[in-house]
Amino acid sequence: MQESLGQAGKKMTRRAFLDRSATVALGTALLGEARTQASVTQTALSYGRVIGANDRILLGHVGVGNRGRGLEYILSQLKDSRNVEVVSICDLWKVNLERATTTAKQTYGRQLHSSQYIEELLSRKEVDAVVISTPEHQHSPMLKMAAEAGKHAYVEKPMGNVLEEAKAARDAVLERKLIVQVGTQRRSEPYQIAANKLFRSGVCGDVSKVEVVWNYHGPRWRGRPEVNQIREEDIEWRRWLMTKPYRPFDPQLYFEYRLYRDYSSGIPDQWMSHGIDMVHWFMDDHFPRSVVANGGVFAWKDGRENPDTFQTLLEYPAGFLVSYSTSFGNDAPSFIRLMGKKATLMNFGTEGTPRWLQVEEKGNFEDDPTVVRNETWLSLPGDGGKGPANTPDEDLSHMTNWLDALRNGKQPSAPVQAGYAHSVACIMAARAYWEAKKLYWDPSTESILDHEPAARA
Repeated sequence: MQESLGQAGKKMTRRAFLDRSATVALGTALLGEARTQASVTQTALSYGRVIGANDRILLGHVGVGNRGRGLEYILSQLKDSRNVEVVSICDLWKVNLERATTTAKQTYGRQLHSSQYIEELLSRKEVDAVVISTPEHQHSPMLKMAAEAGKHAYVEKPMGNVLEEAKAARDAVLERKLIVQVGTQRRSEPYQIAANKLFRSGVCGDVSKVEVVWNYHGPRWRGRPEVNQIREEDIEWRRWLMTKPYRPFDPQLYFEYRLYRDYSSGIPDQWMSHGIDMVHWFMDDHFPRSVVANGGVFAWKDGRENPDTFQTLLEYPAGFLVSYSTSFGNDAPSFIRLMGKKATLMNFGTEGTPRWLQVEEKGNFEDDPTVVRNETWLSLPGDGGKGPANTPDEDLSHMTNWLDALRNGKQPSAPVQAGYAHSVACIMAARAYWEAKKLYWDPSTESILDHEPAARA
């Protein structure tokens, strides 16, 4: 067990149970319209343990593929400033596991525990919290496992793509009062925070519609080189399938799972999860009233099951419509538009862009084609104007926000309730597409229906 020095030079154990009760706000407002923010008393019997101000945060990391390596890089940049260290790594593919273990040893200067089995990682008492960056169908089941082991977590988005699994994971986290950050990282970035603050000041007035358009020209998620490198004997295939029915080993599925509907919805899970989370955050309305969707495989007929062209419309209880669309057949300009009676707040560029423009509502072009509307770029001190073209995925702010939350015993910027909310919207959109019908959310039972809930019908 690691030790640290207090201000008086006395040694302290790095973990201790609370010896007195403290009140911790859970922020359950996102659980539904009928639920309110509540506080609960955390005692010495609580699952979550206190991390002292001078104690090192010790992490386990499950899933160290492409995104996992990016998160490992972020953690390596924060190891000194946030006093954090990865002490256990887990991945089903031995190649990933060995590579990540070697890199982490160089980063932290000592040998790490490594295993193909998440149960071994979760059983390690020194692990304070777990980073989960596995394929999407594993997120909720693994988050639930981590919560049941009493571990705080950082889990990549979408938090879940099966409603029952996402709900079970959320409940497990809240029951144990754990601190979970979901990987919708825009909530922690300075430009997005500034834009959110500006929007919430009322500059747009009443908003009736939000548009999100993100495009990409190419066969997204197809063509991973690892497909030709992996061997069945180097992985635990049945464990990779997790909650899904058995099927024979398929290296293409293993690395390109986002193209196959049983494991991912593709565009909704990967891209819309970011976009709709931004909408929930800005509009402060968290579960759609109804959803319709359409699309298809129009650009890349390469055997993929999930659409390469997708559009969905979501109606929200507060009285506004959200339009989300993506095309992988064309890189037409991407944007977010929050359209209000007083102004439009516009975000230019694909997911991650920090460029925001405020455009006043003044007259109608149909009535006066020469009308001029005032435009103001959102800028931060020292950025030289309208800000950089994008924020890279390796930005440190979201992980920093989570580590600080662990240290302070507070909820982070994208807590489990927000992850559950974006999961519900994306699950509804995917189901509306596959079932070709309008779907409704029943907040009283937290269920998806193909008809208006009785209370609203």
